[in-house]
Amino acid sequence: MPRTLAAMLFALVLFPLATRAQQPNMPDMPGMDMGSKPMNMKMKKMSMMSGMHQPTTLIEAELNHTSSGTSAEPASTPTPMLMSHHGPWMLMLHGTAFISDTQQSGPRGADKLFSTNWLMPMAMRHLGPGQLTLRAMFSLEPATVSGRQYPELFQQGETAFGKPIIDGQHPHNFFMEVAALYDIRLGQQTLLSFYAAPIGDPAIGPTAYPHRLSASEDPLAALGHHQEDSTHIAYNVLTGGITWRGLRFEESGFHGGEPSEQRWGFQPSPNGHAIDSYSSRITFSPTPNWSGQYSIAHIVSPEALYPNEDQQRQTASIMYNKPLGGTTHTGNWSSTLLWGRTRSLSDNSKENSYLVESLLQFRTRNYLWTRIENAGRSNELLISPGSHLPPNFEESPIGHVQAYSIGYDLDFHILPHLLAAPGAQFTTYTAPEALVPTYGHHPVGVVAFVRFRLH
Repeated sequence: MPRTLAAMLFALVLFPLATRAQQPNMPDMPGMDMGSKPMNMKMKKMSMMSGMHQPTTLIEAELNHTSSGTSAEPASTPTPMLMSHHGPWMLMLHGTAFISDTQQSGPRGADKLFSTNWLMPMAMRHLGPGQLTLRAMFSLEPATVSGRQYPELFQQGETAFGKPIIDGQHPHNFFMEVAALYDIRLGQQTLLSFYAAPIGDPAIGPTAYPHRLSASEDPLAALGHHQEDSTHIAYNVLTGGITWRGLRFEESGFHGGEPSEQRWGFQPSPNGHAIDSYSSRITFSPTPNWSGQYSIAHIVSPEALYPNEDQQRQTASIMYNKPLGGTTHTGNWSSTLLWGRTRSLSDNSKENSYLVESLLQFRTRNYLWTRIENAGRSNELLISPGSHLPPNFEESPIGHVQAYSIGYDLDFHILPHLLAAPGAQFTTYTAPEALVPTYGHHPVGVVAFVRFRLH
């Protein structure tokens, strides 16, 4: 526990130091009022960079690159960040940290103090015929989540100390993303894009839950994470995409094995780092407030405990975002409807997960949200947490768990460019009959937390 608390304090020190960056006044950048002054050649070169104003189209949202990988939320989605300008470079910094205490009921319930967190620096500039974006993402969760997991009833996926994680969520890697993106306008309505990342997010699913606005105040992972967006940290990702108006097509190659539990470096999965998996995604954004996607992937040996099992994953999602409060934008409403399916190519077994989440920001500082899930689970949940797989164990679907969450938090300015929001979330679960003897009918979980955000 002392190491965990020390790491949490380190995270809190890191964020205020980052807030020393100032947001300069850039009246002559794209999207700002430039009056009748002609744009000089340098500004013409920078004109394709849309990160200086709220985007209104899918192409502008993509050029901002504020989501995970190459995914896109609705163009009207706000993104809190720090921004500065250095020569030809535009520099940005995003960051969020939760310090949470969770208490859960039932035979499998547990409690723990932990922190989930991430920090994303980004730099972009005009280079040659296009825009170059360099982006990284870091997390201190390997230190702030002790025991290589935090409690979350009915959650499963990956390993801790060589054993399956049951009723828990694994921490993210210290290196969540290290990526370069390059975008070339082929015309006013067409964009050609490339993404290369030794560790990054291939074109599968919507924006991953840590970076999805509708999930931004929820301190816990979605139960359907491993059917919906668990590939947001993958090795050796290459993605190419073409966008025309509000329609985007993408293809990715990547390494299918999930990261090992040694999360501080670029640790190989048991079968190396080679590009052995692929995915396709189509994104459609007809208006600034709407975005949808469908994706399909062939993933080679994603789970360390089942090295001979390849998977097919499909996802479909619809996102809606609506700024509230007229020109003052004192609020926002963001929602996501998401389906994910993982099918084993060994025995054709399937697990489907469904999610609805919605976040309402009102009177500027208040956040109220809900997440409702119907998540397919496997017979791994019958194994005692902290145990090895039994000999000759074969994983198979066992039923669906329903989870209903509601939460609230309230923002306070505690330092320049740093917000803190104390809050709480309550979740009640409904277990399928096969799991009632193990969990009870309706276990519950409560999380009290403080969320910190760069702003």
